Amino acid sequence: MKTDLEYLMAEGNIDALLVSGGTLYNPSMHYLTHGAQVGEATLLIKKRGAETVLIAIDMEREEAEKSGLTVIDRADYSWPQLIKEQGGDYLMASVSMIVAIFRDLQVSGNIAVYGRAEHAHTLRLFEELKARLPEVHFVAESAPSILEQAQQTKDEHEVARIRRLASASLEVISCTREFLASHSVEDETLITARGTPLTVRDVKGEIRRWTFERNMELPHGFIFSIGGDSAVPHSRGEDESPVVLGRTIVFDYFPCETGGGYFYDFTRTWCLGHAPPEVERAYEDVCSALELAMSSLRAGKLCADSQREVNDFFEARDHPTLRSSPGTREGYLHSLGHGVGLSLHEHPKLSEASGEQDKLQPCTVLTIEPGLYYPDQGYGIRIEDMCWIDQKNGKAETIGEFDRDLIVSV
Repeated sequence: MKTDLEYLMAEGNIDALLVSGGTLYNPSMHYLTHGAQVGEATLLIKKRGAETVLIAIDMEREEAEKSGLTVIDRADYSWPQLIKEQGGDYLMASVSMIVAIFRDLQVSGNIAVYGRAEHAHTLRLFEELKARLPEVHFVAESAPSILEQAQQTKDEHEVARIRRLASASLEVISCTREFLASHSVEDETLITARGTPLTVRDVKGEIRRWTFERNMELPHGFIFSIGGDSAVPHSRGEDESPVVLGRTIVFDYFPCETGGGYFYDFTRTWCLGHAPPEVERAYEDVCSALELAMSSLRAGKLCADSQREVNDFFEARDHPTLRSSPGTREGYLHSLGHGVGLSLHEHPKLSEASGEQDKLQPCTVLTIEPGLYYPDQGYGIRIEDMCWIDQKNGKAETIGEFDRDLIVSV
């Protein structure tokens, strides 16, 4: 949480944080500005033991003030003059401005850096800054960084935002299922009012519309795949595929708040009309694996243990896993889950590769998503719920309730 930041900076021997770029799809800036919508020309400096300072352009002064931080007008550093002095070299003008800001704010020591920029720009920028600021050491943090550690646990306000997002997201899930169920059928294929086969493209268009109407965004897209495509975990689904009865549909939906805020991550698998017996059996195994994982989550548990338990469960039912059959393309093919917040994928990672220090913490929001995939048989199954580790009892509480019915009547 943000309240842990001073402690984390001291523990990591970090004297200041430097964050660059706008709020949009920039979790570090969004986090520290409380979501104030500032643009790409923004800088933020947080010194240990001092108030956070935001350097923003005058045109964004009202948005910058919404952050509640101390705001400095970037015009105080005569940006046009700096560009002129550097012969039109914007990067070197940026170097001169950051040097002046650091000296005005008396920034020195170990500095952790965050933000979103092109690698080539970033490399040259920091090479120049190191040459100009000998009193500063820019720290290359390992993962999770200080900000990632702070973001891993959520306060009540953050969880409330995620719950509101979950409610809107599940409305879209429900609309999608109702839309599918509303169609007539000819030769095992859903038919539109135009008399043409309903396609994956048609369904995706409606999902995007329902998302927009609920003031959400899809910066990473979403997955709506059917049949053989559903057997490849990250296949987005072929747009021209017809929607037919009896084939598995994997709908993995991961929207965020408009403006690049918090994410929600949720998956259901459906079969329209009926499901083959082998799909029903595998589906029951995935549901059982999800229940096993959710019931055993608790604060202090090793992240690797959750994955081990699900691997044990699937292997006991003769499903291959990446542990039992490295490189396999069928069975259980991925880790159990991950943290979710201002990024779709955050710490912790529920994987057997997680270290002994990687434990579930109270107030963590994470997703649990077991799945089984059989390309040769033309089906894939994934069920995903999000949960929060309750601060009081240390157990998992589901965020967003939705049934797990496999069959959708049409």
